[in-house]
This record gives sequence, structure tokens and C-alpha cells, in this order.
Amino acid sequence: MTAPDGLKLRHVQLKFRIAASADAAWAALHSPEVLTALYSPVLAVERLGDGDTDDGAHGSLLRTAVRLRLFGLITVGTQLIGAYDEVREHDGETVRILRDSGIPLTGPLSGLDVWDHRMAVSALPDGRTLWRDRLVFAGPTSRLLWPVLWAAWQWRGWRIRRLARGWE
Repeated sequence: MTAPDGLKLRHVQLKFRIAASADAAWAALHSPEVLTALYSPVLAVERLGDGDTDDGAHGSLLRTAVRLRLFGLITVGTQLIGAYDEVREHDGETVRILRDSGIPLTGPLSGLDVWDHRMAVSALPDGRTLWRDRLVFAGPTSRLLWPVLWAAWQWRGWRIRRLARGWE
């Protein structure tokens, strides 16, 4: 992946084990309720409309717009989520990936031109799941936004590990 206009690609990523099966984690990745719970109470995620589904080269692509509200009160932007599933084999293990190649539309994140978010789950021998979460981004404001997104990813990781206990 290359950034437009020679902008530097930046990323934040997490890799950890969760106390849930890979099937439960995969179902949670597709749950609007889990998406909402990940950022709560700092950000409220509100779906705008029903979204639409297109069948393309990567299978079904779900497009939906969401509004982000700080503490549920102040709108801080909107984002287009463009999500599709991938399944890969890596060293004999099945890795399921939910990929969001949407883009921020308004607000502070709209200074980003590249948004590639991949969440991957794979089963571990002990019944738990290896969770990988990586965001690659670029744009005129990416240097300023990197610390904010890094902090948001730490929050995501903490919330995912806590929420995963109830996914079975």
C-alpha cells in the first residue's frame, strides 16, 4: 500500500490473546453492539441509515456511515465504514480478517486520505483467540493524529480484552 502524494504511511497495531473462542471473536467483530461498546463511554457510535452491500472482488462489501459523539453529546465527526471479510491460511492456521477500508468523512480524522483497518482472529490450541488489530493511515494530518490514534488503540485493546470475557 502506498500513500497518495508521497505522504508517509503510519500505523498503530495491537496483538494479544483474548479469553474467547475464535468463533465468538469473529461474531463479535461483526456485531454493531460490540463496536459501540468498544469506545463507550468516551465515544458514542451512531449508525446513519441502513447502509448498503455490494458484491465485488473481495466478496460482500458492507458500506455504512456512522457519527461519532464525544461522551454521547458533541459530534466529533462522521466515518464511512467499508467492511469485508477475508480468510487466509498462514503456517497451517486459519486467520479470519475483517477489513475496513472506509474513510473519515468529517471531523478531525477527515485529514486522513488513507484508512486501512484490519482486525484478525485465529484460534489458539488452548481455546483462546489471538487477536490482531492494525490501522494503517496517511494524510496531511496523520503526524498530528498518530498519538491520538495510538491512545485510542490502547483503549480498544483494553476494552476488547474486557468485553471478550462475555462473548461465549
